[in-house]
This record gives sequence, C-alpha cells and structure tokens, in this order.
Amino acid sequence: MTKNLSAKILSSMLALSLLGAACTKSSPPPASSPQATALSGSTLPPLDPSRDPIVQVVDRVRPAVVNVTTDTLTMTAFGSQTGQGVGTGFIIRSDGVIVTNYHVVEGAQKITVVTPAPDSRRFEARVIGGDSTADLAVLKVDGKGLPTVPLGNSSQLELGQQVVALGYALALKGGPTVTTGIVSAMGRVIQAQDPNYQPGGSTPGGTRTYRDVIQTDAAINPGNSGGPLVNLAGEVVGINTAGAGQAENIGFSIAIDAAKPTIQRAVENPNAPVAFMGVVSQTVSASLAYQFDLPVKEGAYVVEVTSGGPADEAGINTGDVITEFDGTKVTSADQLGNLIHEHQPGDQVDVVVETGSGPETKTATLGTNPLP
Repeated sequence: MTKNLSAKILSSMLALSLLGAACTKSSPPPASSPQATALSGSTLPPLDPSRDPIVQVVDRVRPAVVNVTTDTLTMTAFGSQTGQGVGTGFIIRSDGVIVTNYHVVEGAQKITVVTPAPDSRRFEARVIGGDSTADLAVLKVDGKGLPTVPLGNSSQLELGQQVVALGYALALKGGPTVTTGIVSAMGRVIQAQDPNYQPGGSTPGGTRTYRDVIQTDAAINPGNSGGPLVNLAGEVVGINTAGAGQAENIGFSIAIDAAKPTIQRAVENPNAPVAFMGVVSQTVSASLAYQFDLPVKEGAYVVEVTSGGPADEAGINTGDVITEFDGTKVTSADQLGNLIHEHQPGDQVDVVVETGSGPETKTATLGTNPLP
C-alpha cells in the first residue's frame, strides 16, 4: 500500500499570511439572530427578488464579519520581538461567540476583535476552544446584541453553486473585501505551509493538511483567513483559509459541516480539554480505494500522523486505513473525528487499522489537543 499520500493529493503549499484591513459600512446592521446553542439553520428572511442577491447577502452578513488582530511575542537570538497579525472572524452568537482559523490567533499574547462601522465596537477576546490540527479556533468576547450569521450545511453544496467570500484582505484601507465565485470542487485535501505550525516535536515550521475543503474561484487572499464563505441564503458554508499563490482563481475553505462539532463543543464546554489522536484522515471513496488499491471500501485513510502523538506511539502509520475505533465501525473521516472527540484525554482505545497485510488492532492513549 502507498505510504505517502502527499504526492498524490492536491498539494498547494501555501503561505498562510496574517494580514487584514479596517472595515467600514454605510448601511445599518440587520437585527441579531436569536442566541441559541444550535449551530445550523437560518433565521434570515427570503431575499427580495427586486434587488441584486449578492448585494443583499453582503448587507446581511458583513455586520457579523469582524477584524481579528493579535499581538505576538517571539523570542529570537537577539531577545524578544513583538509583532502583530490580522485576520478575520465571524460572529455566530449574539453574546459574542466568534469562529476563526487557529493560525490567526496562534501564539497570541492579546487578541482584539473590532466589529464593522458604524458599530465599530472593540473587544478583547479569549480562546474558548478549537482544534489546532483542523485550524479552527472559537473565541469569546463580552458583548450583547451583536449581529450574527447563521451556519448552513456544506453537504448541500453543488458544483457550480454561487458563493460569496468576505474578509479583511491584504490590510487594505476603506472596508472589507467581498469576492464572489462558484464552488469549483468539494472534498479536497490540501497542504499549506505555516511557519508557526508544530505538527510534532518542538521545532516550529511545517505544513498543515486540510481535508473536507471546498475549492472556489472566489479570490481568497492573506487576511481573509477565518472569514466566512456564504451561500446566497446568507448562511456560512465554509471558513476561508488559503489561496493558491502560484495559481489564479483558486481559493480554499474548510467545509462548515466538518467544523460544527468543534464549534459546538467550544460553545457547550468553554475551555474543556479536547481528546487528540494525532492523525489527519480522508474518507475512503471508490476512487481513493481504486487509486491506492486499498483492500477495504470504507474507512478513514490516514493522510498524516503527528510525530510523537498518540497514533504514532500506537504504531499507526500514514497509508493505514482506520476501520474501527473503540468498538465502533468507522466509515468516514468526519465520523472518526467525532468518535475521538467523544472521549477524554487519557482514554485508552483500541483502533483497528487495515495495513495492506490484513487488519491489526492498535491501542492508543489519547492526548490533549493543544490550544492557543
């Protein structure tokens, strides 16, 4: 069985820059959505057929798209060095729950969130949950009555469907950037360079592997990271993450369905430790099984193993297919992630993997997912 998927999957090798811009808005924000624990469904009224749909979507969503600024402190051979990063986030609850990318707030000493004008409220934010390997972070600010954007269902997206991306791109003055495009592909697996990411060990610098990624031709630029990709109902279907610097009209967003469990856990259990096995996986499809001559037709194909992590210590390797986790049959990568997160750090679990020479049972002791 092939042990290195990175040469086969779409590998974009993108630098995840943290840039942004201030935001202005000439029209008043819409009424806030009711605060709720549920993360799916829309409370927005139907679009007005007499007005441009893109304009209406932007009017609805933009008040909930916030500028995320971080103060960082880096130790060098010459002493400490301060810096600043800027990205994007979006508000999902009126009491100040915000979703963004992990790399936007990674290593931050201070996180500041600013809402768009004319509101222009400034808050100090804290991290209440997330998943570093999935590049997701959930923030909380002490606010009330904030405008929100509802989460949609990325599983309902279709190729060619029109989408809108919003974010604080390239530190441009004068307001947020809005780009439009179509869904070009779904279920992508990509790799992106991130000099601060530590997939294993203590040396910064590496690549993140993203799965369940939506590819769009809406422009995604540095500073857009953490912003919403929305459908024409004004619902978030993806989290903008990276753009292909060596290509035109290619942007990538994390599918919102893959992010919902992490967001939900952070909302229900702020700062709760999250179980971690140290694998990035991809759902086994008919095409993947054929491409790699897999002996099974379903499961979670291991794309990446964190060096020194629980899976690595248990003897799980890149190229293995996880078919069972703690007694439950595994049929997809999303299901595997959910099963891991149903456990607590320190739990010992039996993991059945197909290695190409037959099924083997590995015992893994789950660790704690690192958070900022």
